[in-house]
Amino acid sequence: MDTKRFLFVSADAALITDLAWQVHKEGHDVKYYIESENDTEIGDGFVPKTDDWRASVEWADVVVFDDIWVGDEVGTGELAQELRAQGTAVVGGTPATDRLEEDRGYAMEVLEDHGVNTVEHHVFHDFDEAIQHVRENPVPYVIKPLGEVQNVKRLLYVGNEDDGSDVVDVLQAYKKAWGHRMKGFQLQRKVDGVEVAICGFFDGESFVDAVNFNFEHKKLFPGNIGPSTGEMGTSMFWAGHNKLFAETLGKVEGWLADEGYVGSIDINCIVNETGIYPLEFTPRFGYPTIALQEESFESGTGQFFYDLAHGNDPELTVHNGYQIGVRIVLPPFPFDDEKTYDENSRNAAIVFQTDSRDGIHLEDAKNVDGQWRSAGSNGMPLVVTGKGETMQQAREQAYGRIDDIVMPNMYYRDDIGERWIDGDGDRLQAWGYLGPQT
Repeated sequence: MDTKRFLFVSADAALITDLAWQVHKEGHDVKYYIESENDTEIGDGFVPKTDDWRASVEWADVVVFDDIWVGDEVGTGELAQELRAQGTAVVGGTPATDRLEEDRGYAMEVLEDHGVNTVEHHVFHDFDEAIQHVRENPVPYVIKPLGEVQNVKRLLYVGNEDDGSDVVDVLQAYKKAWGHRMKGFQLQRKVDGVEVAICGFFDGESFVDAVNFNFEHKKLFPGNIGPSTGEMGTSMFWAGHNKLFAETLGKVEGWLADEGYVGSIDINCIVNETGIYPLEFTPRFGYPTIALQEESFESGTGQFFYDLAHGNDPELTVHNGYQIGVRIVLPPFPFDDEKTYDENSRNAAIVFQTDSRDGIHLEDAKNVDGQWRSAGSNGMPLVVTGKGETMQQAREQAYGRIDDIVMPNMYYRDDIGERWIDGDGDRLQAWGYLGPQT
């Protein structure tokens, strides 16, 4: 395709560096804006930057927003909507689609209004009322904070006790420690099964044919142990509009078209032999999901997002197999401790023992005179990916690439993709969710 101009906007933290880098490597003109002062060096040496994104809107053929947040407030959907009204092609949401992530109760209402089965859920703004509810209805629950504190991933709690007693204990602790900030939260009845996210790309009118099915690994340690991190790695594959898609995203296609949504939208679910139970929306790119999706694109990334934003019937050719991505992190991730970060991780050198950079994707990294280094203050410099005809082959490629990286104090999970091999894939097949396209 002809060279196009892409403006990438991180109105809060820098998240979309890798996508901007990929489009830049394909020969397109790129400008990248980062609002967060702590993150402004991320991507230096990899991607051209701008310090005034609004001044570059007329220059751009496509504007790409990476998240729903503008600082501490939800708001990129409103910005995207304003730009579309001016005739600008945008990859981004709307105020209503932003709300799908920020207000979990609203998200469940949208699903129910469109005939999607949902798990029992209740929104509370008072801890004592929630505690009373659990005591009167003793089953395991999941605590999901609402609003700004939902980004503090360690506050999400999955109950284990059949009588809900551990959830009561955690709610009492949260009331003391977080009551001043946690203005609301959702209690969701815990459902056992396979956790799978269904991700589609929407062009303002309909979903593209290729649908991504991904499996998140949120805990810090192998075996799904330790604090929640947001994400330590992802395994995935691509398919068509099968039953998992038809019963979830497929049912809200008309609503998204009415909104004029453009971009990636993901719905995380628990599925078992009795049904599909949506848990939450991600109406934006997922991280590190987008880096792994890029790795599996076999058609041009820039071309795809240009066509998506312009509603040009975008075509997407993807790897026919399995993919995994592993997040490489540094101390004190997933916690915030400036002293520890300064002593162990700031500006850490990233050394490669081979000339190949295949499967290496950027998060919090910069390039200084040819030397890759960690950047920012979050301790997430890289995502390393692999792919293959089987999940095991994808694992072997990804971890083989990690073996060629030297970075002091780095750590990562070594079990990404194992759940699929150990039975999740067989269960989804046995329950009839991976059959032919509908």
